[in-house]
Amino acid sequence: MSLFIEFHLIQNFAPSSLNRDDTGAPKDAMFGGYRRARVSSQCFKRAIRRAVRQQGLIEPRFQGVRTKKLKQLLEERLAVLGRPDAESKIIAALSAAGLKLGDDGKTEYLLFLGDAEIAGFAELIDKHWDELAYAVLSNEKKSKKEAKASAPAEVVKKARALLDGGKAIDVALFGRMLADLPEANQDAACQVAHAISTHRVEREFDYFTAVDDQSGPEEAGAAMIGQVEFNSATFYRYAVIDAHKLLENLQGDKNLTLLAVEAFVEAAVRAIPTGKQNTFAAHNPPSFVGTAIRHGGPLNLANAFEKPIAANRDKSLTTLSVEALTSYESRLASVYANGSDTWGYLDLTGAWPKDKGVAHADLATLAAWVKEQVALQTEA
Repeated sequence: MSLFIEFHLIQNFAPSSLNRDDTGAPKDAMFGGYRRARVSSQCFKRAIRRAVRQQGLIEPRFQGVRTKKLKQLLEERLAVLGRPDAESKIIAALSAAGLKLGDDGKTEYLLFLGDAEIAGFAELIDKHWDELAYAVLSNEKKSKKEAKASAPAEVVKKARALLDGGKAIDVALFGRMLADLPEANQDAACQVAHAISTHRVEREFDYFTAVDDQSGPEEAGAAMIGQVEFNSATFYRYAVIDAHKLLENLQGDKNLTLLAVEAFVEAAVRAIPTGKQNTFAAHNPPSFVGTAIRHGGPLNLANAFEKPIAANRDKSLTTLSVEALTSYESRLASVYANGSDTWGYLDLTGAWPKDKGVAHADLATLAAWVKEQVALQTEA
């Protein structure tokens, strides 16, 4: 039976510019015929990965690295192993795996690799140092990037086999695509929607001036003048994890899968984008976190806000948004949801029905509850 873990968050941010477009303005989108504030899924994915590191939720060996500087990382690891001057061997080993380096020493595109994969390349180069050195010497008249041609078959086979995701939780969750190595691609176990405001928004402008501290009495006026666009919005955030796909991506390691689920709950709730935070300090956690354990299929509830929420003096936008979410979910679930679906929630608004799922007093207990539900429902 399919098993999906959904996350529905209502989060109000103070005036801010968390995620900007190419003009420097906060990202937005048209939804339901009205302009909405928007924070991209990529932005929140990065914030989630940062939260994992900052909170120490997952050991580094089960985390991934997104970089073009793989050669530099391998040089650092090989230096620790007592293998300095490893550039040519690194190029040969990476070429054997099908990874190319440019003239600047960086990979052609941004790689998303598990720490274990990087460690595996370092160990492979260390173990086959002499064979790789011979491969390079035998190709002295060729480009170093052509060393693959004479690399031992054993090295080529092992190098290719290293690209298995390395049990990196973030790689397993968010997936990766290597254009030249389709066999190393990994379909994401987690989908994250663009966060959109539950109400319509208008862009606002902050006109600012800066004064030169060293200006004299004859130097009137500002040393710098400019403007920054910003907005303030109550967002609906949605993400879903396919628990069985996550287990598959983590090579059948159930304990690691449960750790990944628990860590994701904590990190997703704590994740706040970093854009313009030195200017706005919009450190505002969610007012509502709902987690649904579904079996029939995932249900994004964004259409609860197709008609934008209108502010009033009696209730906050967050409260009104949770009420709309509740009403829409009940209607949708009665038609599409599986009868065995269950909810756990953390609600600071008091608007979510107390009989709709299991209430939790804090984030840690909610994360533990989700982990327990997945453990019970993935037992073979």
